[in-house]
Amino acid sequence: MNFLSLSRRAAACALLPVFLAAGQASAAPFEVAVTPSRFELSAQSGKRLGQSLEIHNLGGEATEVNVRTLDWTYSPEGEVGYYDALQPGSCRPWVTLERRTVKVGARDKASFRFQLEPPADAPRGECRFMIALEGAEPAYRADIARGGASLSLPVSGRVAVAVYVALNGAEPKMTLSRVAMKDVGGKRTPVVTVSNAGDAHGRLDGSLQAIDARGTEFEMAPEGTPVMPGQTRDIALLARGEAGKTVQPVYPIKLKGVIDWDKGGFKVEAELR
Repeated sequence: MNFLSLSRRAAACALLPVFLAAGQASAAPFEVAVTPSRFELSAQSGKRLGQSLEIHNLGGEATEVNVRTLDWTYSPEGEVGYYDALQPGSCRPWVTLERRTVKVGARDKASFRFQLEPPADAPRGECRFMIALEGAEPAYRADIARGGASLSLPVSGRVAVAVYVALNGAEPKMTLSRVAMKDVGGKRTPVVTVSNAGDAHGRLDGSLQAIDARGTEFEMAPEGTPVMPGQTRDIALLARGEAGKTVQPVYPIKLKGVIDWDKGGFKVEAELR
């Protein structure tokens, strides 16, 4: 089943929550922010679920945004794909938006509601979609009103909020298979390899105590990006010092502690070179 997902706990921030796309150079600035940055919810077949978000206009002029849903994918390599057309297994037909356009005053905010109503026969699984808020040129707004929005049309800016719903008790099932060094973007990076055999996405949390070759002590924490059902991913471990100080470890480093996930934790003790 290729549902799209709203999971249990509401988290404060993550990758796959918000993206901003620059558009034509002549377009007015798109100064819009949205809270929360993502939704992680749960639902049952045949029962309606309503939620709301807040749209913040950070600019000095009133702005109008168009609102729609998008399908999206997230690859094991961390690449995001966005789709205006319904994808196989999409749950977007279950979603009702309060309205298609929202006007927000200068340095003001507006509330926006949406509903998800899974059919009574919807099986256990994940429903996942994006709510996209877009500033657009007049022709684009007209096309949206006719229901013919296309990602190829000019957009002056876009903020997208990921919505995850765990339906009928769907949940991740995570395992950790290794802690190692890997080339990431041309840089040697500590990673943990995790697999998700469940039917909902999962995330890693927590931190490991680390000490490097100089005896410097610090923490290493996994990136908070999702691991989708059926995926095996290498999740980078990021070094962090006290009070947000940047840490440049000298290898080898020794790691010890527990990495948490939605339903448990992994005990880690390793040396990386």
